[in-house]
Amino acid sequence: MKNFTLFALITILAANVDAQMLSKTEKKIIGNVEAGMPAAIELLKESVNINSGTLNIAGVKNTGELYAKELQALGFTVTWITMPDSLKRAGHLVAYRKGNKGKKIFLIGHLDTVFEPDMPANPFRMLNDTTATGQGVNDMKGGDVMVIAALKALNQQKLLENTTITVYFTGDEENAGHPRSVSRGDFIERSRQHDVALAFEGAQGLDTVTTARRGASEWRLEVDAEQMHSSGIFKHGYGSVYEAARIVNEFREKLSTQPFLTFNPGLFIGGSDVVYDEHAQKGTVVSKTNIVSPKTIVMGDLRFLTEEQKEKARDTMRMIVAQHLPGTNATISFKDGIPSMAPTAGNDSLRKIVSDISMSLNYGGVFACDPGSRGAGDISYIANYLNCLDGLGSSGKGSHAPGETIDLSMYPKLIKRAALLIYRLTR
Repeated sequence: MKNFTLFALITILAANVDAQMLSKTEKKIIGNVEAGMPAAIELLKESVNINSGTLNIAGVKNTGELYAKELQALGFTVTWITMPDSLKRAGHLVAYRKGNKGKKIFLIGHLDTVFEPDMPANPFRMLNDTTATGQGVNDMKGGDVMVIAALKALNQQKLLENTTITVYFTGDEENAGHPRSVSRGDFIERSRQHDVALAFEGAQGLDTVTTARRGASEWRLEVDAEQMHSSGIFKHGYGSVYEAARIVNEFREKLSTQPFLTFNPGLFIGGSDVVYDEHAQKGTVVSKTNIVSPKTIVMGDLRFLTEEQKEKARDTMRMIVAQHLPGTNATISFKDGIPSMAPTAGNDSLRKIVSDISMSLNYGGVFACDPGSRGAGDISYIANYLNCLDGLGSSGKGSHAPGETIDLSMYPKLIKRAALLIYRLTR
């Protein structure tokens, strides 16, 4: 007990020492963040109340225009990256300034949400003194507003002068346009002109950041079989549904124990007349209970930590598909989506800077979160080119679901940490 008390006392004293590490300039930055919180909340409210589902092109652009005004006022040059009509995507907001002081920083957010206009509306509203809800309030308009609020705090001390900072808010992170070489071409090219990328997807608390996140790809299983009367099942064949079920279950048996690897059959349709609309992501089926179904389609995703893990998983899936039940035939195809952000020493060096800042603010140390707890994100497209850190955004619950929330008690702390991170990197 005495040892524990002594340890606690040492920890408190160490935290107080770390808190004194804030310079006069950094203390002014903190004061600017605090003073700017009412404006930040108002900007968050205004942006949440604009529906910007990925396919709502007008809504995504309106959200971009709102943020563009804020960034222009901070001295950034603002441009809109348009997409070809064939992609059916709004495009991306880019704001930049160039100088020769410190690291060149690439700040990442996204304008779109998963909530399209035909979904039930959920405008910004306070649930209690510290919690607000609204479509995209946490994922990721909360993170976008954090970027702007942190830059505002720095600008008030003229600390953005002579820095190289690019703010890149994509318009289709939740459902990126194909081909990705087009929808992410400018994003990748601009990122490579920088030293560090910081992404403001949701934080998982004050004590973790993301130094690695999994990639995502798609798979499509198509199974054909002879159509027959249901009384002939097992005697003359197994039908497409049983074969698809066998395959998916063997995926689970062979691959489900691998760390960081997941695969999810998100759509499963079988019958005598099966149609899948890839653009609308909808399927229709017609059949009867006394028919052995001749056609089944299964669509799913595959998430992985490294390219090697992805390719090995695909090889195993192909092997399973090739072992057909009698009277059936099956094929599987894969489509690359978002690459992985593998853990690197460079990424961890950024985490250490965040941890030092956090200790200086008396928040405690910061550790790398479990890569398996995060899906794919825009930062993964550029993770091979520069040091990266994610999970710097707002904190909340229920992302991608009705009733998504943001923790406003933690919001100013996260903005302070972000502002000091940008400041220290640009010195």
